[in-house]
Amino acid sequence: MPSTDPSFDPIAEPARAKLNLALHVRARRPDGYHELETLFAFVDLGDIVRIRPGNGFTVTGPFAGALQGEGDNLVMRAAARFAERFGGGPWAIELEKHLPVASGIGGGSADAAATLRALARLQGVTIDALYPIADALGSDVPACLFGVTALGTGRGERLDPIEGLAGQPVLMVNPGVGVSTAEVFRRWDGVDRGPIGGGGLLDRARAGRNDLEPPARAIAPEIDAVLAALDALPGVILARMSGSGATCFALFDSIEARHGAALAVARPGWWVAETALV
Repeated sequence: MPSTDPSFDPIAEPARAKLNLALHVRARRPDGYHELETLFAFVDLGDIVRIRPGNGFTVTGPFAGALQGEGDNLVMRAAARFAERFGGGPWAIELEKHLPVASGIGGGSADAAATLRALARLQGVTIDALYPIADALGSDVPACLFGVTALGTGRGERLDPIEGLAGQPVLMVNPGVGVSTAEVFRRWDGVDRGPIGGGGLLDRARAGRNDLEPPARAIAPEIDAVLAALDALPGVILARMSGSGATCFALFDSIEARHGAALAVARPGWWVAETALV
């Protein structure tokens, strides 16, 4: 357990899950990354990071077991990089883990971003000043830092905010399997199938695709069952895998349709969560 200052109420910061409404892989880069175009969106669901003066790191919540015993993680790296740049600390950090790990919804990146935001609140640092740290921590961390609907380009770190779909009902489903992001990208076939088009967010998303779906489905065939179940539901506007998987999502035309879908797709071992875009 961390040593904490009981007189100090912790700073709590949400670490919202991200969705890739579309994800187009355009090219492999000489630096080992891939050139991407992606539509980032965020939902009203995620982990929680709590920070107060003290020492140590703990993980609680329903998915805490997946991170127990980790000697290194993005949360602690984020805190260390913040201290190097802005000073302060030491801090006692608690991560309340509600999102499945290695699941394509930015859990680790969102946790790192929430850690940076919480520390910035503690020390009066602006969010914009955190961008270089976020960029160095990982490709999804800048998007998670700002948490707004955006077109991401480069390796995902160049962000162009766009009008979102706040309140749109979303169902998220993970078949209980983790997928290696590195392995999914390694299996991408290298074919550039074109850019994300123009128009409103929903039109762009529906006309788009996730180029990582085929390799992820080859690694984890359970994704096939999730997408088939989502596609068959009434009220679905868009069903797709997020990121490198294995979490899939569906946008619905009503809260009632989303709730009925959550009951219909429930399976032993599947994680099913009702939420909405923010």
